[in-house]
Amino acid sequence: MSEGAPAGARVEATPPGVTLAPLTAIADGAARNFVLQLRAGRFHGFVVRRGDAVFGYVDRCPHAGLPLAQRLDDYVAAGHVRCAWHGALFRAEDGICVAGPCVGARLAAWPVTVRDGVIVTG
Repeated sequence: MSEGAPAGARVEATPPGVTLAPLTAIADGAARNFVLQLRAGRFHGFVVRRGDAVFGYVDRCPHAGLPLAQRLDDYVAAGHVRCAWHGALFRAEDGICVAGPCVGARLAAWPVTVRDGVIVTG
């Protein structure tokens, strides 16, 4: 970590163009966690795959501020992104909460895209 960044500092965004993984590293309908060490601190996010489309979010529930998964890569349940702590359900396509304690709230988007079969930050 660079000077000036507090140990364990969390950042909310990543630079564009960071290669994350091949699209095939995430099963269709599943999600994968990504932790990136940046100069300013550590970024925690996850990517949900729907066919050839990907949707990225900062790994933090808008209700309680906790990471959504209690087990590695365990973000998807019944076709929705799920907060394992309080049961909130979010649409994968736009991050809007449709059930649970924060209905109408939204996950913080993390811009990602697929280029030549590889997931990269946008």
